[in-house]
Amino acid sequence: MIKIFDKKLLFTICAIVLIFLLIFTIYKENQIVYTNGSSLSNKKIGWGIKREKDHKRPDVGKENAELMEKYNGIYIGNADKKYIYLTFDEGYEAGYTEQILDVLKENDVKATFFITAHYLNTAEELVKRMIDEGHIVGNHTVNHKSLPDISDEEIKDEVMKLHQSIYEKMGYEMKYIRPPKGEYSERTLAITKELGYTNVMWTFGYLDYDEGKQKGTDYAKKIILDNLHNGEIMLLHGNSKDNANVLDSVIKEAKAEGYEFKSLDEFER
Repeated sequence: MIKIFDKKLLFTICAIVLIFLLIFTIYKENQIVYTNGSSLSNKKIGWGIKREKDHKRPDVGKENAELMEKYNGIYIGNADKKYIYLTFDEGYEAGYTEQILDVLKENDVKATFFITAHYLNTAEELVKRMIDEGHIVGNHTVNHKSLPDISDEEIKDEVMKLHQSIYEKMGYEMKYIRPPKGEYSERTLAITKELGYTNVMWTFGYLDYDEGKQKGTDYAKKIILDNLHNGEIMLLHGNSKDNANVLDSVIKEAKAEGYEFKSLDEFER
């Protein structure tokens, strides 16, 4: 009887230990403990917006807004000023960025280009032109990995290796970051802020990144112009032929409606 009891007791203890280890593992996957004792969530959040009609500002969601405010991120500008902050995501060069830069120069508009290491390594002259013509070059990480999926050290490598590479090549120091896929967590916001970066999200974007599913210039122009709003952070992808072809008319018509294009360095909350 004693041996049977001991075996049952041992089994119970082992089961409790295993359950505890499982709970602890799940907890660790979603938390990071810093030396100051604070605990930050690593729950993956996908940036999203709810569009409004009649040029009203979109709803970015309570959680998104609170975390961006807490970590001084940029996600929407001043509600009372007709300012637009134009940004491009550049994972790779598809042959349209030169045209985009020409249009920006002709219209005296400064934009921000978020690039990956692949873009820097394969389109260095275009990156140099961005810098020379007064645009901002932002960090879109080395390999475009979802930041909540990787460790603290991997995040630092993804950000700082690109940071160091462009600095060594061009003497340019990045300070803005757009998290790949728009995915982030409180942990990643804290780490990137500690690295000296400001996270930049957006209040307008559309399905423009698939080169095989471009819907034509009429569609692109309409969806962009229909969603203009005060304090807009406009996200366009540089690999979109439609974006390149409508950019000139979009800028001109937005200006005609009283909007001004501003650099992120001029951002107003």
